[in-house]
Amino acid sequence: MLQYGVMRHVADENTDGSRKPLSEPVMLILLSLADRAKHGYALLKDVDKLSEGRVQLSTGTLYGAIHRLLDAGWIERYEQEDNSRDKQAYRVTAAGRAQLEAEIARLRHLVRAARMRLRLKGV
Repeated sequence: MLQYGVMRHVADENTDGSRKPLSEPVMLILLSLADRAKHGYALLKDVDKLSEGRVQLSTGTLYGAIHRLLDAGWIERYEQEDNSRDKQAYRVTAAGRAQLEAEIARLRHLVRAARMRLRLKGV
């Protein structure tokens, strides 16, 4: 199980202008929001579920990441019909979905390269 206290790589760029890989928690937050809007507690639970218990975010870490994702324009606040408990919901934006899809493409390429290398080595 991994517990994260620091979130990085929300919108950082390398010196050549290319995007740095997303951290696993940021990727999981974006992935969690890809199907529907969620509030903070639901995000915490879904990240835990998506990672099969490996990644457990503290509330401080989650809300720090949410603020950076809002600032980057990758997620937005979403008004839900049930505001009885003042829960703030969030959803992924088109820019956030594009980042998520780019990261998935990067990971697919990495996995393909790893499979090819392992096959060539006879493993």
